[in-house]
Amino acid sequence: MRGTARRRLLRRSASPIGERNADIQVSYWASSTQSFDDIRSAAQWAAEAGWRGAWLPDHFMMSADNDNGPGPTEAEMNPMLEGWVTLGALAASVPDLRLGLLVGGNTYRHPGVVANMTLTLDHISGGRAVLGVGAGWQTNDHHRLGIELPSVKARSEMLEEAAALCRAVFAAGGQRVDFAGEHYTLTQMPVHPAPVNGRIPIMIGGAGHQRTLRTVARSADEWNAWGRPDTIAGHLEVLRGHCEAEGRSFDDLHLTAVGLLILVEDTETSATLRESLTHRSGLIGTVDELKAVIEEYRAVGVDELIVPDFAIAGPGKLDILQRFQDEVLA
Repeated sequence: MRGTARRRLLRRSASPIGERNADIQVSYWASSTQSFDDIRSAAQWAAEAGWRGAWLPDHFMMSADNDNGPGPTEAEMNPMLEGWVTLGALAASVPDLRLGLLVGGNTYRHPGVVANMTLTLDHISGGRAVLGVGAGWQTNDHHRLGIELPSVKARSEMLEEAAALCRAVFAAGGQRVDFAGEHYTLTQMPVHPAPVNGRIPIMIGGAGHQRTLRTVARSADEWNAWGRPDTIAGHLEVLRGHCEAEGRSFDDLHLTAVGLLILVEDTETSATLRESLTHRSGLIGTVDELKAVIEEYRAVGVDELIVPDFAIAGPGKLDILQRFQDEVLA
């Protein structure tokens, strides 16, 4: 039931990591290789369950071992829905949930265009848009579409500029924006329409300690990364240091983490799966193990868990999500 005690409510304080929240919010991340009907039905379920958001990937094909091979691989030929268009359809058909890409590839589009797209999504959804953005990484997305994939250093610089540019655009509702960077330029860009709620949150995804987390400290409202609680804790200590260096309150950031959801019946199976899936294994385990690991995420300072359906997509997906809701989160 929407609006019941199942809704994960965030309580903030100026406390150290581990004491900043009383509970963890939960959101849904859909695989784009499903039909739109399957994505929409799961998003509607998430809204009814009181989850906080629905997220989509930003890729044009599955990643493949021979990213630069002469022809498409079998994995690359799997159907995949485009993220932004799908978000617009969800905005018009699913209530309540925050909506965004987890995360958008900055190299795919000029950030001024992305800012305009986000403003449009914000209005379609009635103020529920979140701009998720990362440096971009998937080789075959770039190679197959003829999009340049710059060096890691250049992509880090581009992400930093893009985040600053989008923040300037969102802050200038109803006005015009000039921006002059090394990679991106805006010349009297009109910002119409303005954000519905006066602002649009920017989420930066990634865990590069030197550049990405510094960009989070400078320009993001929210942060996301894959990782088990101990890994996330290490990233957060570095992020706290960047916030201090930038004169920014660490407690202003909304901190999110992702882990594959696989609900199993015995600890031996869960241990084997966690070993094979390493940093993506955050939500693999028995009911009791998942309850414990969620408490570990909360204890290290995570405000929100984003649950991908990548390992559970198929006819039984909603049953698994419902069991996770009833037996783990309740």
